[in-house]
Amino acid sequence: MTQGKYGNLVIPKSFNHVEPWPDLEWVGEADYRSAVSFIITQIREPAVMEEYPHSHDFDMYLHFLSYDPDHMDELPAEIQIGLGEEREMYTITSPASVYIPRGLIHCPLIFKRVDKPIVMFHTTIAPTYAKDPDLIIKD
Repeated sequence: MTQGKYGNLVIPKSFNHVEPWPDLEWVGEADYRSAVSFIITQIREPAVMEEYPHSHDFDMYLHFLSYDPDHMDELPAEIQIGLGEEREMYTITSPASVYIPRGLIHCPLIFKRVDKPIVMFHTTIAPTYAKDPDLIIKD
């Protein structure tokens, strides 16, 4: 990549993790020197991504999209997510975004069915993604 006056604003990445889910991470603190971070994860098969409900001291967004560019208006999967202290379960079967305000208890996050690969785009309004062990509910 050619470096110029604004070359520091173009941040290439390669996969950080391959197992259990391939993902790319741009961390606000390290990559942008800002308070926003992104994780893009490829989901290929059913799995429990987060078993225990928890909360964060920052806002977060989860976006679920087809990995197939010819069918981005579909979501070949069934995803369940719990929201609130009641752990009210929501089922996602079409492209969707879930806004999780700071302090909102959320999860479990379960990929019940994955017919073809999908993408979960995770946006954190914080310099790094962190899960405080004291905010995890294991009952």
